Amino acid sequence: MNRRDFMTLLGAMPVFAACTHGAGAQGLLTTGQLSESAAPVWAAWKEAYLQPDGRVVDGVQNNASHSEGQGYGALLATEFGDEEAFTRIVSWTESTLAIRGDGLLAWRYLPEQSNPVPDLNNASDGDLFYAWAMVRASQRFANRNYLQRAQQIAAALADHCIVPSRADAAEMIFLPAAQGFVHEDRVVFNPSYIMPLAMREVASATGVIELAQTAQHAEGILLRLADAGPVPDWIEVTAQGMTPANGFSNDAGYEAMRVPLYLVWSGLNRHPAVTQMMRVYDRTVQPGVPVPTRIDPASGSVLEASNDPGYRALAALVSCAGTTGAVGSDMPAFDPRQPYYPATLQMFAMIAANQVSPECVPI
Repeated sequence: MNRRDFMTLLGAMPVFAACTHGAGAQGLLTTGQLSESAAPVWAAWKEAYLQPDGRVVDGVQNNASHSEGQGYGALLATEFGDEEAFTRIVSWTESTLAIRGDGLLAWRYLPEQSNPVPDLNNASDGDLFYAWAMVRASQRFANRNYLQRAQQIAAALADHCIVPSRADAAEMIFLPAAQGFVHEDRVVFNPSYIMPLAMREVASATGVIELAQTAQHAEGILLRLADAGPVPDWIEVTAQGMTPANGFSNDAGYEAMRVPLYLVWSGLNRHPAVTQMMRVYDRTVQPGVPVPTRIDPASGSVLEASNDPGYRALAALVSCAGTTGAVGSDMPAFDPRQPYYPATLQMFAMIAANQVSPECVPI
C-alpha cells in the first residue's frame, strides 16, 4: 500500500511516515524508524509540555503536574528513543513524587503552593504507565535498573491497589488509588485506569501476575458496562452489581474516552466498549464539527464537544479500528497549540495505529 505521511506538523512538515519502503513487517515502522521519522512531532510535544527539569505541565490545570503526565511522558520518551528526555522525566518524578515510601507516586504537584505535594495519595494509572515506561526503557536503553523500579511499582500496585469486587470475590478490581475508594458496601472504580497491554507487559516483565489477572477481569467489567452504552467515567461496584458512582462523573467524558483507545492499543478492536464509542463517533463526527468529549451514556446525547485535533485523532482511530475491513483513518495534523491532554492522546492514537492497527494508518 502506498501510504502518505502519517501526520504533519502544523500541516506542513511531513513526519511519522508509515510508508512500506524500509519499514518493518506489514509496512509498520520499527521503533528506531519511528524515532527518526517522528522526531519533529516529538520535539514539538516536548517544547510545548515538557519543562527542562523533566516536569510535564498541564496548562489547563493551572500548570500542575500529575503522576499520569509523568508516566505518559516517560513512555513517549521511550517510544521515541529519547533517553535524555526519559532521564529528565524520571529524575524529576523520583525526586518530587516518589515520596510515599512504598514505591508508588504521589498523584499531583501544584507549583504555586508552599507545599506543592499536599496529598500523598497515588493515582494507579499514573503508576501503571510509569512502570510500563520503565519496562520498555529497560529494553530500549539496556538498563536493568529500570526493570527493578518497574518491579517495585508493580508489587506495590498489587499490594495496595487490587482488591476483590463487592459483587464477586473472585473478580479483582484495580483501584483508582490506594486510599479513599474502598468502602464497606462498595468499591469505586474508574474504567479508564485499565490499560490491558500495559498491565500484561508489566506483569510479564516483573512477575507480578496479579496485574495480568486484573486486566482480564477488567475486560469483563468493561464488557458488562458497554452492554448499556458508552462506558462512563466512574462507577461503583456493590453486592448488587454496578451503579453510578456517587460524587463522581457518570458521563462518558474526558476520562472514559481513554477506554476505547487503550483497548485498541491492546489489540481488542472488537471489544463492545470500542463498538459503543465507534457508534457515537460515526453519527456525530463530521468535518468542521467539534468532536464529542462528554456524552450522556443513557441517551447518547452530546453534552460537550471540542475542536482540539487530539480528540479528532482519537475518534478517527476508534472509528477505523472498530470497522471491519476499514482501510485508512482521518487523523488530523498534530498541533502543539492544543492543551496537553488531547495532544498526548493524539500521540497515543498515532502510536497505537502504527503498532497494532496498521489498517488505521492514514492513506
